[in-house]
Amino acid sequence: MPRPPTIDDKALLERLSGVFRDVGYDGASLALLSDATGLQKASLYHRFPGGKEQMAKEVLLDARSWLTENILLPLAADGPAQESIQTMIKSINRFYAGGKQACLLNMLSSPHIHQGPFSNLIKEIFGAWISALADVVATTGFDKKEARMRAERAIALLHGSLVMARGMGTTKPFRDMLGRLPAELLGDGAPTR
Repeated sequence: MPRPPTIDDKALLERLSGVFRDVGYDGASLALLSDATGLQKASLYHRFPGGKEQMAKEVLLDARSWLTENILLPLAADGPAQESIQTMIKSINRFYAGGKQACLLNMLSSPHIHQGPFSNLIKEIFGAWISALADVVATTGFDKKEARMRAERAIALLHGSLVMARGMGTTKPFRDMLGRLPAELLGDGAPTR
C-alpha cells in the first residue's frame, strides 16, 4: 500500500510557487524546492516526473485556474464596471500579498530565449486577463480599441509596480497603483452610460 503524501497538492503548489516567485525559474534549484516543500528530491521527482519544468508548469496552471476563478469570472459577471474592477483589485491584492509577492508570470518568463518553455501559457494568461478587462471597460462606452488599450496599459502598469515594489523594497508602488487602477481604466472623460 503506497504511503499517503506528506503534503497535499494545494500546499505543495503554493510552496513551489513561493520559490519560483522569489528566485525565478533559473534560481529555483532542486535543493531550494526540496527545502520549501519539505520533500526529498526523490519525492519531488516522484510527484513531478518531468522535474523542475513540470513543477513550474503546474504552478502556472494553478495560477491560471486561480485567475479564472477570482478575476476572469467576476469580470464577466453582470454588474457595474466600477464594481467589477474593485472586485478584481481586492483579488489582485490578495494574490500578490499586498505587493510583497513578485509576479509569477514575470519570474517564469525566460530572459535568455524569446520562446521559453512557458511562453505560450504566459501569453495566454495575459491575453485572457487583458481581454476580460477590456470587455468591462467597453461596457462604459469606450470603443473596443480604446478599451483594449486601457486594459493593456493597466496590466502593464500593475505588473511594473510589482517589479518596482520588489526593487525598491517597499509595497508602496503596488499599493499606489491599485489605488489608481480605476482611473487608469475608466477615468479621463469616460463616456457615461
